[in-house]
Amino acid sequence: MTDLTSLTLAEARKGLADKTFTSLELTDAHLSAIEAARVLNAFVMETPDQARAMAREADGKIAKGDAGPLAGIPLGIKDLFATKGVRTTACSKILGNFVPTYESTVTSQLWRDGAVMLGKLNNDEFAMGSSNETSCFGPVGNPWRRDGSNTTLVPGGSSGGSASAVAALLCMGATATDTGGSIRQPAAFTATVGIKPTYGRCSRWGIVAFASSLDQAGPIARSVRDAAMLLRSMAGHDPKDTTSVDIPVPDYEAAIGKSVKGMKIGIPREYRLDGMPAEIEKLWSEGAAWLKAAGAELVEVSLPHTKYALPAYYIVAPAEASSNLARYDGVRYGLREPAKNIIELYENTRASGFGAEVKRRVMIGTYVLSAGYYDAYYLRAQKVRTLIKKDFEDCFAKGVDAILTPATPSAAFGIGEKGGADPVEMYLNDIFTVTVNMAGLPGIAVPAGKDAQGLPLGLQLIGRPFDEETLFSLGEVIEQAAGRFTPARWW
Repeated sequence: MTDLTSLTLAEARKGLADKTFTSLELTDAHLSAIEAARVLNAFVMETPDQARAMAREADGKIAKGDAGPLAGIPLGIKDLFATKGVRTTACSKILGNFVPTYESTVTSQLWRDGAVMLGKLNNDEFAMGSSNETSCFGPVGNPWRRDGSNTTLVPGGSSGGSASAVAALLCMGATATDTGGSIRQPAAFTATVGIKPTYGRCSRWGIVAFASSLDQAGPIARSVRDAAMLLRSMAGHDPKDTTSVDIPVPDYEAAIGKSVKGMKIGIPREYRLDGMPAEIEKLWSEGAAWLKAAGAELVEVSLPHTKYALPAYYIVAPAEASSNLARYDGVRYGLREPAKNIIELYENTRASGFGAEVKRRVMIGTYVLSAGYYDAYYLRAQKVRTLIKKDFEDCFAKGVDAILTPATPSAAFGIGEKGGADPVEMYLNDIFTVTVNMAGLPGIAVPAGKDAQGLPLGLQLIGRPFDEETLFSLGEVIEQAAGRFTPARWW
């Protein structure tokens, strides 16, 4: 029998249905893989007993012919999703050993459909980071390495644990969140598939908030089909989340393999940046050629406000973060430092509980919302956001079905290589992804090739609101042309 961890989710589903193996065998294979890969630091909490219990339950349902669409499939859960009875920390010291008494909507839907929880995955603290180096549990290692080098690389962030675990075959898929690229950028760095759905497609209830108008949950998976299967379970209306949209969830898997003939694909001229590496430019051209060969029509489009997206994002996101993180005060849950009075309690708890990047963003956010600067910064950034959204609307109004761009400006870099002296250097990693969050659109990252050092590179497709199906159809074309890549095992 082939190694069970090397199967795609779709292959595992078939094997379980055909009784080739059981969910318990599949789960045990992944639990062993997690144990052998602790050097990657992808999991911050392993739940083997719970995983085996869920697997046995799934096996029982499969035997009775009563199986849900994800019955018996072992998944990893980003530590931003509240899991009932299992520690949830957002990878921050300030939440301490917080154990929720409730389950996030997204994870409860995965369990409803029969999935198995292997454990909680590492992420940047409060999802603030592009490299998974800000976690209080330490950085995550990327299973990929440069040819001939043993330097440990970052897996991207904030969903670095999710991407690393899926790429290293430690789980069949993972939940992730994307506020400015935190699903798509790690997917590109690890040769996995990541989709950020349209804002409102997945419930945010029970997910630790970073920036409420930008955050969106989505899956990271081994293939486009696997991502489609996971999103179908994760998506759906939730009355507990007022931003959740009440529209039917399509059968995303049915979009895989659909013809893309006649689709109009926009190539935005503003994404051709000065100093863009030649290999990123080449990859982009190759991706466009693959879509053209499949019958799509390429058109140049303009998104004139793209250049303002990053600065506007780094005003809006920290402003919302400073408001959301005010609830961590040491009074009701999480860390509590000793103090003589309430003010000192707040100061001491936050000083020792929040990491440097979180403190930086809370301070930026508080500053841009303060009385003298609100109009100059926050209000102006919101106006820019409206213009960014309008750029996309104008493109789609001209009949463009999707927009093709690079996913990241480079391949993965080494731990500690970026952002030490200048945090802006790290923020530039999000240059191709933040516009999608600012406009609330769906975006998918698909592995498309490798750089000169053998590291994976991804392409991004941006779609119309609630048209994830088109992204899956187009993503499948790129996946078929590029093939699938797996890292050489070194751990």
